[in-house]
Amino acid sequence: MDATTIKIYRDTKSQLDNFREYKNESYDEVIKKVMFIAKTSETEPELSMETIKSIKEARARISKGNFLTEEDAKKRLGL
Repeated sequence: MDATTIKIYRDTKSQLDNFREYKNESYDEVIKKVMFIAKTSETEPELSMETIKSIKEARARISKGNFLTEEDAKKRLGL
């Protein structure tokens, strides 16, 4: 695929950063994710507030690097 450069304001970039699920997630991935959600979601999310809170907490842990890699999980499970 060909790549292109787009110009966005710093505040837009900062807002996109909030959608990142992990440190090295590319802006292309973030934008595609947001577009997918916009295309497929209902007008109101069907997630409970508890679920939304859990997702936010998990994303915060991931962004701090507090997670297991697949390799670490396999080691723990003896696989």
